[in-house]
Amino acid sequence: MDIKTEMAKRAQEIENVLKAYLPKEEGYQKTIMEAMNYSVLAGGKRLRPMLMRETYRLFGGRSKVIEPFMAAIEMIHTYSLVHDDLPAMDNDEYRRGKKTTHAVFGEAMGILAGDALLNYAYETAARAFDMEPDNPGVCRAFQILAKKAGIYGMVGGQTVDVESEGASDMTKEKLDFIYRLKTSALLEASMQVGAVLAGATAGEQKIIEEVAGAVGLAFQIQDDILDVTSTQEVLGKPIGSDEKNHKITYVTYEGLDKAREDVKSISEGAIARMDELVVKNEFLTELLRYLIFREK
Repeated sequence: MDIKTEMAKRAQEIENVLKAYLPKEEGYQKTIMEAMNYSVLAGGKRLRPMLMRETYRLFGGRSKVIEPFMAAIEMIHTYSLVHDDLPAMDNDEYRRGKKTTHAVFGEAMGILAGDALLNYAYETAARAFDMEPDNPGVCRAFQILAKKAGIYGMVGGQTVDVESEGASDMTKEKLDFIYRLKTSALLEASMQVGAVLAGATAGEQKIIEEVAGAVGLAFQIQDDILDVTSTQEVLGKPIGSDEKNHKITYVTYEGLDKAREDVKSISEGAIARMDELVVKNEFLTELLRYLIFREK
């Protein structure tokens, strides 16, 4: 299997889903729609909606009820990037090789675009209630999406991350907490939503959550490695942001060699858990491997 070719094919399908759910650029407030659409359509591999749909397919899901959730998870991910790039946060002017939202539309509109994308994500996911009103998985999936994006998920992790910048009291326990919430939470949401909507058992859902959590940790460690070893041309965004912002990362805490070893061991453990499932999806397994060992 050529994983990059397969990913590109699926990414284009997801792109079409996203475009179908994005707002029309009209009305007195059309600037916010333009900023939202610019942010979402600025590129990216669409890993989270891809993981969501492939997990849905893994457990036999076949309907379009997954699509509003796919769009919603990408909107939530995108809003987090828009806010991460703001001057008050990472202060980055490039993302995926393009100007960041606040660099194009101004700081105020960058804040509003992030706000709008988060709210619109829930509006979008809520459409699934009308699509399959008798599917109890829709309500559970909505709850997972909301919790994993909030103070007990991504926002909670980001809060501790911001407060830890330049701090001298960073511990391995706190760093793991940040990564588990800031990065793993949305990956967990992606795969859990897919499993829940397809009717996976409680035991299968638990395995999926644990796999996604481990993949998220390895993903973030790899991100730290790339921030040190990659180039802006390859990565599509400025490198050295962590050092510039005095962030203590897994690499600064454990060292580059140990970080690489841990990415390998954590990822192998995650893939092994997938083998415990009776159902199989070869592309999903290869996608998890690629996601962890990516170069950008």
